[in-house]
Amino acid sequence: MSVETITTISPITNKPILTRNGVSAAGLKLLPEVATEAFLSFRKTTLADRQAIVKKALKLLGDKQDILAKELTEQMGRPIAYTAKEVTTAVKRGEYLLKISEETLKDTEGEAEKGFKRFIRKVPVGPVLILFAWNYPYLILINSLIPALLAGNSVILKPSPQTPTIVEHITSIFEEAGLTQNVIQYFHCGSPTTIESIVRDPKVALICFTGSVAGGLAVQKAAADRIVNVGLELGGKDPAYIRSDVDVAWAAEEIVDGAIFNSGQSCCSLERIYVDEKIHDEFVKAVQSVLKNYKLGDPFDEKTHLGPVVSKHSKETIEAHIKDALEKGAKDATPENDSFKSPPPDGNFVKPTLLTNVDHSMIVMTEESFGPILPVMKVKGDTEAIKLMNDSEFGLTASIWTKDGEKGAELAEQVDAGTVFVNRCDYPSPDLAWTGWKNSGKGVTLSKFGFEQFVKLKSLHFKDYPK
Repeated sequence: MSVETITTISPITNKPILTRNGVSAAGLKLLPEVATEAFLSFRKTTLADRQAIVKKALKLLGDKQDILAKELTEQMGRPIAYTAKEVTTAVKRGEYLLKISEETLKDTEGEAEKGFKRFIRKVPVGPVLILFAWNYPYLILINSLIPALLAGNSVILKPSPQTPTIVEHITSIFEEAGLTQNVIQYFHCGSPTTIESIVRDPKVALICFTGSVAGGLAVQKAAADRIVNVGLELGGKDPAYIRSDVDVAWAAEEIVDGAIFNSGQSCCSLERIYVDEKIHDEFVKAVQSVLKNYKLGDPFDEKTHLGPVVSKHSKETIEAHIKDALEKGAKDATPENDSFKSPPPDGNFVKPTLLTNVDHSMIVMTEESFGPILPVMKVKGDTEAIKLMNDSEFGLTASIWTKDGEKGAELAEQVDAGTVFVNRCDYPSPDLAWTGWKNSGKGVTLSKFGFEQFVKLKSLHFKDYPK
């Protein structure tokens, strides 16, 4: 049986730009076997040795940021003005995880007792399968790869077909940094059946998946007939609540950036915006003023703010959400902007769309759009805002915008989400746990808690030999 050919389609031109061969059945079976062999050796290395490799690899990654940035723009369409920042942020995130690794992975001492020594050791789980998405591939990969390696695990990577070169660069970088060959392996795949097969392999000790809810459910289902942990980082429908006491112009700048950066293609982009009725009209005008200065267009132009969305299907989904809202009474309040009228003709370009008069009967307020839409809903105050923010199947992040820090903290406690910001949004801070509630996923990355899925606990209990 021939292997599949995987083609990457440019979101800028809708033309093929890369092809990769998928993994054969024999190759797929071999991956966990090789990973197990590599793990049995790698687990014996010291944490200091692993830290040295990671430190060198992060330096090499940073050194290649300009090359990697260009490839990101080519493959997923984010403007070149911003892609290098993903690599530098990934390096900083990795450096933080490296910094806390010794303290996080150290033994936990038991109660002191004469004649006994007891402690709990964190030991690596084994071969880890990491399936990760295209929208922030370096950031997403760092979340799992760095703690997995620092804990002493081997790793099998499966990138999105949209950004296939990521794993090739990462594997090369870590081997250059001194990592033993086969501690990191990768395969290219576009077939759900192939993914299900490796998820079911008993040699795979942990599965980390970042992507859609449907994809996460499929992975969880495939793993359901064996005892294995599955970490899922899934979608979001992240809300913001703008209280009446804010500086409206400042809030508008922040909200627009949080909603449409990367063309809204982030699990923690703002997708629902609730505004106190006292400032609603003023806020909408402020958002319009901000949007007038955005440029939609060629992502290789340094002045471009917004490039294409990733695929024709994504564009169609976003446009369907807008159409549904307009048919149900929403108003398109997007300001005049020449770049919005005449984007490049061949790619998947979607203008940022400001919608008002929206409500929860509309798809745009309930389902993940993953695009540059700003749906603004008027609310009477705190009570209604919190109720609406929590009226969602998702719970990844949420934000409260207010001058009153005490009230912001009080409201944050009432929001059902893994991360709640006050006067900020769309920023996974590495010292905090990145975790989804409800259909936004399960498991944790980042912070000291992000190491926990990559280790298992071993209690050691020693009694002095009687004389």
